[in-house]
Amino acid sequence: MYKQAISTAEEKMDKTKEVFKRDMQSLRAGRANPQLLDRISVDYYGTMTPLNQMANISAPEPRVLVISPWDAKAIPLIEKALQMSDLGMNPANDGKIIRLIIPELNAERRKELSKKVGQAAEDSKVAIRSIRRDAMEQFKKMKKDSSLSEDDQRKAEEELQKVTDAATKEIDALAAEKEKEILAI
Repeated sequence: MYKQAISTAEEKMDKTKEVFKRDMQSLRAGRANPQLLDRISVDYYGTMTPLNQMANISAPEPRVLVISPWDAKAIPLIEKALQMSDLGMNPANDGKIIRLIIPELNAERRKELSKKVGQAAEDSKVAIRSIRRDAMEQFKKMKKDSSLSEDDQRKAEEELQKVTDAATKEIDALAAEKEKEILAI
């Protein structure tokens, strides 16, 4: 009976970890990475369209991203979307492609990004603990309804704690890896 609640909580924790991973991929670390532009959407004929669905994005050099739109008329729209984004980079176009030169990170910006990673990790861990709390409430309700014995409740809580600890540990590992990448010169 309680296994269902644990597997539901585990699925939610997995989704939280995936969101954190995606956020970390789109965080700039001084190297050109096409996933940096995953969050960018372009107002294309009145519809917000993800940039990666309207152009080929590549990193031919370590600090350059090249965006090759499939529709040349979209270049000004893509440029506008890039300028409006929180990337802080100016696009340069030659009429066919857009180049984004990724500036070298200074020490202050590295520390700032490192703090951002830490904050995002903490937010993800708070979400995971919230999922755990909801499942614990479910166990208490099951015990109150007499559909779960006290021993089963304790066992369920222990299993849930193991799942929570594993998810938290994975978030910490991903955050440490990203911080290391950011602080590396």
